[in-house]
Amino acid sequence: MSSAYIIGSAGTRCGRFPDATVAGMAIRALDAALADGGVDTDRVEAIFFSNALSGLMTGQECVRGQVALRHSRYGGIPTVNVENACASGSTALHLACMAIDSGMYETVAVVGSEKMSHPDKRRPIQALAGAADVDLLADAPEDHSVFMDSYAERARGRIERDGWSPADFAQVVVKNRRHALHNAGAQFRNTMTVDEVLGSRMISAPLTLPMCSPIGDGAAAVVVTGTPNGTVAPIRVRASALSATGGSAPGSVVQRAAAIAREQSGISAEDVDVIEVHDATASAELEAYEHLGLANPGEGNRLIAEGQTQLGGALPVNTGGGLLSRGHPVGATGVLQIVELVAQLRRRAGERQVDLDPRLALAQNAGGFVEGDNAVAVVTVLERER
Repeated sequence: MSSAYIIGSAGTRCGRFPDATVAGMAIRALDAALADGGVDTDRVEAIFFSNALSGLMTGQECVRGQVALRHSRYGGIPTVNVENACASGSTALHLACMAIDSGMYETVAVVGSEKMSHPDKRRPIQALAGAADVDLLADAPEDHSVFMDSYAERARGRIERDGWSPADFAQVVVKNRRHALHNAGAQFRNTMTVDEVLGSRMISAPLTLPMCSPIGDGAAAVVVTGTPNGTVAPIRVRASALSATGGSAPGSVVQRAAAIAREQSGISAEDVDVIEVHDATASAELEAYEHLGLANPGEGNRLIAEGQTQLGGALPVNTGGGLLSRGHPVGATGVLQIVELVAQLRRRAGERQVDLDPRLALAQNAGGFVEGDNAVAVVTVLERER
C-alpha cells in the first residue's frame, strides 16, 4: 500500500480553445490544485509533467515541462517529463507516488496538459498515430485515425463473438452525455438519444462520431504528499499499478494492471463506490467492465443495459462524462480522472455526486496500441480515510 496522499486537485475546462497553450493551461491547473490543498509553492519539491503530443503538434519534443513552466512561479522546481501515450497522466501520478514512497520527496505535484486542437485538422490525427508502431503505418491515409480503426476492429470482434450491438455502444454515449450535463468542465454537455448516436457520421464501423472521444485541449493537476498534516479528507493512494504489453503473462494489459492493484490494495473493482474508465471509444468502456472484473467475459454490455453504471446505479462509472463527453486531452486525461474521483470522494461533485457516501474509488487509464492490445495501462485505487 502506498504512503502517498492527494491533498489538492483541479482541472481546467476541456474543449477546443484556439488561444490556449500547454503552458497556460498547465499553470492554471497547478495554481488551482495548490490553492485547493493549501500548499505554498516552496513546499513543492518536484513536478511530474505529463504531455504526450507536443513533439508532433508543435515540435517541442524535449524539456516540455521546463519550457512550459520556466516563466511561472514553478520555474526552477525539478521537473520530470512523462510520456506514455494516453496513459501519460496516470503514469506521472504513478511516478509521483513512487517518489513519495521512496522517501526522496515529501511533497510533489503532478500536472498533465495537452493542446490538441489545430488549424490543420490532420495534425492531431497524425500525432495520435505515433502511439502505435509507426513501422506498420506506412500505408495508412494521413486523414484517417489509426486509433479509431484499432478500437473499431476490437468492437467488430465483440459483435461477432459475443453478440454485442452498436446500440450497446450508443447506450454508453447516452449515459456519459447525461453525466456530463452536471460537469461545467466537460467538452460536450448536450444529451443524445440512442437513435441520434447511431445515426451520426460513421468514423470507423461500427463506431459513429459520438462513440469516439473528441479532439480537445485541457489540463489537470494534483498535489501528492506523504505528510497530509491534518488536511481535511486526505485521499490516500491505496494502489498504483502499471503494466505493459508483451511478455508471457496472461490476460490483457488492463487485466494485469487490475490484478497488481488488487494485490497492492486488497481491493477489487467490485468493492469501490465509483470508477473512471478509459472510454476512448464507447466499446472500450464495455471492455473495461470485463477487464476490471465487473462483468464476466462477453457480458460487459449487460451492465450498461441494466443501468448499473449510471448515476444512481449500483456502480457509477465516468460520473464526469468520461473521455467521450468530458474530452480526451491526451496528456491530461489520466490526471482528469483522478480529479473527478477526488471530487466524488470528498463529496463535492454537486449534482453528479454518487448516491452513496463514497470511500473507495478506482481509475483505469490505458494508452497506445501494440499488436491488438493497449501498450500500457494504469489502475489506481483511492481511499478517503475516515
